[in-house]
Amino acid sequence: MNAPRKGITRQQAMQRVLQGMADDRRGYIELLALLEEQFQATLRHQTGHLQVLAEQVVAAVDLLDGRRRQRVSLVTALLGPKAAMAQLFASLPDDTRAEASAQWDELEQMVLKCKRLNTRNSQLLTEQYTTMQRVLHGEEHTYAPG
Repeated sequence: MNAPRKGITRQQAMQRVLQGMADDRRGYIELLALLEEQFQATLRHQTGHLQVLAEQVVAAVDLLDGRRRQRVSLVTALLGPKAAMAQLFASLPDDTRAEASAQWDELEQMVLKCKRLNTRNSQLLTEQYTTMQRVLHGEEHTYAPG
C-alpha cells in the first residue's frame, strides 16, 4: 500500500475516510430533508422560501462534495490512482469491514435517492414555469393561421 498524504499515518487516513462516511450519512439525511421541503415549497409556490432552500441545498452539496474530494484523495494516497472503496474495505479487519461496507452501500443508496428527488423537483419547477409562461404569454400556436 502507498503511504498516505504527508503528515498523517495510514491509520489516521483510514479513520478520516470512515469518519467522512459517517459525516456524509448525516449530510445526506439533511439533504434529503431539504429536497423534500423544496418539493413541498414548490407545490405551494413559496418562491421566497424556495430561494432560502436553494441556498441551503447548495451549501449541503458543497460540504458533501468537499468530503468526497477528501475521501478520493485519501483513498488514492493509500491505494493508488485506480483504487476503489471495495479495495479499502478489504484492507480493514473483519468486524470493521462489514460495517464500513454496509455504510458505503447505504451512502450509495442515499446518493441515488437525492438524485431522484432533485430530478423530481427540477421537473416540477420546469412544469410550473412552462405553465406560467403559457398563462402569461399564451400558446405560440393559439393565434397562428391554420
